[in-house]
This record gives sequence, structure tokens and C-alpha cells, in this order.
Amino acid sequence: MVRRAQNKGIVDDDEINADIADTVLGYCGEHYLSLKEKLRLKAYIYAAIRGLDVLQELLDDSTITEIMVNGTDDIFIEKNGALNRRDICFDTKEKLDDVVQKIAAGSNRIINEASPIVDARLQDGSRVNMILPPIAINGPVITIRKFPQEVMTIPKLIEYGSLTEEAAEFLKKLVVAGYNIFVSGGTGSGKTTFLNALSNYIPHDQRVITIEDSAELQIRSIPNLVSLEVRNANVEGKNEITIRDLIKCSLRMRPDRIIVGEVRDAACIDMLQAMNTGHSGMSTGHANSTRDMLSRMETMVLLGADIPLLAVRRQISSAIDIIIQLGRFRDKSRKVIEITEVAGFENNEVVLNPCFRYVEEGEKNGRVTGSLKKVGNGLKNTEKLISAGL
Repeated sequence: MVRRAQNKGIVDDDEINADIADTVLGYCGEHYLSLKEKLRLKAYIYAAIRGLDVLQELLDDSTITEIMVNGTDDIFIEKNGALNRRDICFDTKEKLDDVVQKIAAGSNRIINEASPIVDARLQDGSRVNMILPPIAINGPVITIRKFPQEVMTIPKLIEYGSLTEEAAEFLKKLVVAGYNIFVSGGTGSGKTTFLNALSNYIPHDQRVITIEDSAELQIRSIPNLVSLEVRNANVEGKNEITIRDLIKCSLRMRPDRIIVGEVRDAACIDMLQAMNTGHSGMSTGHANSTRDMLSRMETMVLLGADIPLLAVRRQISSAIDIIIQLGRFRDKSRKVIEITEVAGFENNEVVLNPCFRYVEEGEKNGRVTGSLKKVGNGLKNTEKLISAGL
């Protein structure tokens, strides 16, 4: 395998581990190194050549959920919901710059002084945001949101206490029936993870189109899956492909279901129009409550179209069927706070019909206790359930 790589002029991972690292270790000469020290030094050498330098060890640690690099000397991590500073640093600014460029190149992105802000992803799906000087005053800033290696499922969410079996069965019927579902919540509340889990209920014979700024969704249960990702403008400011472009394009791809990873701008109007033309859809967005999410949708639509507010509200009420609100509690746990039906439009307002709501009961051993309880009189708009035979 090593010879094959050498013949092609390519240095593969096995050659680095077997040849280059061992050669460097040989320079230790008479200095005694234990097996543990040799293995650690070997891993460091490999990370410097093929990995992300000092960050590689943090990326390999599955218990770390977030990595924050504030210049060469300040590296912080989030572990078990708590932020801690790590006693490691980049040897030089050049090494940090190399890591920035390696991450950008891996996602086919360009980052430089002309384009100092970039969103990218790592090979394992982790989300990365990077900012360069002069925007970042203290040096290059890298923020990495890691995703769990195993795909989250609804049964696991039930096991973790994020959801109840009754609510899960309710959501399963809605997804199968093709209800348009919007997952909202604050930063770090688990919106993408929940959308991934919810997608497992999509019938396997459907054609699903996913549209994202940076591909993060890990839908593995759908054979007929098309994943689309935006493209940033080139150095001349041309050839940009936006989420709006991709949503319009997806309508000509014979989709059974369109999943927009997150709406945060005027693309909201294209998503609503797609849902209003008979396409089942799912998406996520940032908001602190269900009512706040509706207000944010109104604002995002008005950013892209000069239409009356009442017309916007009618669009929202006819397009969105269900809003699932997620929250992150003081004990760092993530739970479903509310499942609400968008029940119509009356008196110039969107009518909301709460179906499930989380009721907090107190704390036990530092953990928030409570449950997601059924409220109200249940679902009002049952046409899609009836059409699906449910």
C-alpha cells in the first residue's frame, strides 16, 4: 500500500504513520521514551501533517461538543455543558493560519482578507465558523460545533427525557401524513439533531431534497435523497448560489418532501411558497418561543418581498402546520418545550393551538424534572391525517 502511494506521488495515511512518524521518532537518539510517550508523539506528528494540529486531539474526544479558538493562545471547549479553557496553544500564527486554510479547502470555501468570514464543515459533519483579522482583532477565530458520531433517533430522545412516547407517536403520524413541520429554538437547543431524528419517520419510498447553508443533516433512512448546499460568491463576487436559488430549483426536481436546514433570511418566503404549492416540508429556525418564531418569519418574509403584513400572516398560517419548540434548561439538558398546531387565521392574527407543553416539576440531583403533557383538545386540522389513512 505504501509503495502504491509512492508510485503515484501520493503520501497516504499508512505511510505517514509507518514511515515518517517512525523516522522522526528515530531522531530521539539516546533519549528514552516510554511506549505511551512514543504513541502520543506519533499522534502529534500525524495531527501536524494530516490533521488539524493541536485541535485534532479535541476533535477525537467524543465527550467534547464545542471547540472555540480565540487566536493562537486561547482555546476553550464545551464539555458536559460547561466551558473550560484548555492548556494548549498553536506554536505559531502560521500553524493556525494553515489549519484555517485546510478547513476552508476541505469544504471548497475560500477565506482571506477579502472574504474574512466563512462557514464550513469537517469530514465528520461538524459545523465550523471562521473569522480572520482584521475583523477578528485578536487573531483568527474558529468555532467548531461537533455532532455526535451516532445518529440521534426518537427512541434515544425518549430515553434522554427530551420527549415522551405519547408525543413521539403523535409526531410520527404527522410526519408520515406530510404535515409541514417547523422546529424552532434558541442556539444550542438541538434543532438540527431533532430534525435528523424526526426525518427517520419519513416514508422510505419518498424523494427527499435537503437544502442547507452548510450540509449538516445526516438522513440515512431515505434511499432517494438529494442533498444540496449553497455556494458562496467567488473572489469577483459572482457565481453565488443561495438557498433561495436552491429552493426554486428543488421544485423542478420532483420532490415528495423538501427539508430546509435553517431559514434565517428572505429565503423564508420561498420556503413558505413551496409549502403552499402542495410540497411537504420541514425546516428549523432560531426563536425563544412559538409566537416569537411567527414574528421572525414575518420579518424574514418582509426582508425579501414588499407585501402587506396581513398577506404574510395568511401565507404563514396556510403553509406551516406544526411548530415544535425546543429549549435548553439550566442543567444543560435539551427538551421539547411545546408542540403547537398553526390552526388558522382569525382577526388578523395567526391562531395557535397548543397540543403538548412541558411542565416543570422541580429539580432532583441537580437535574430538572418534569414531563411533556398533552394540553387542549388535540389537533384541529386532521385532513392530511385522514388522507393518509391515519
